Amino acid sequence: MKKDIHPKNYRLVVFKDMSNDYAFITRSTVNTKDTIVWEDGKEYPLVKLEISNKSHPFFTGKMKLVDTAGRVDKFRNRYKKFQEHKK
Repeated sequence: MKKDIHPKNYRLVVFKDMSNDYAFITRSTVNTKDTIVWEDGKEYPLVKLEISNKSHPFFTGKMKLVDTAGRVDKFRNRYKKFQEHKK
């Protein structure tokens, strides 16, 4: 195996699903500006997720569209003129 190819700055980071407030803590090297106080009273870096295993339709068994930022509407509005042009 090659030496010195893995990052050395692993630290505890909280990942939070913003659609249902599910959060978990794990080790990561991801850079983030946000922080959160965890259940143990310590402050950790925070990564905000749009979807996790607690909200993804495959894992929940509920087939619903999660549109957190109106992305479907933004897409339709952006390409509306192409659809009208086709008709």
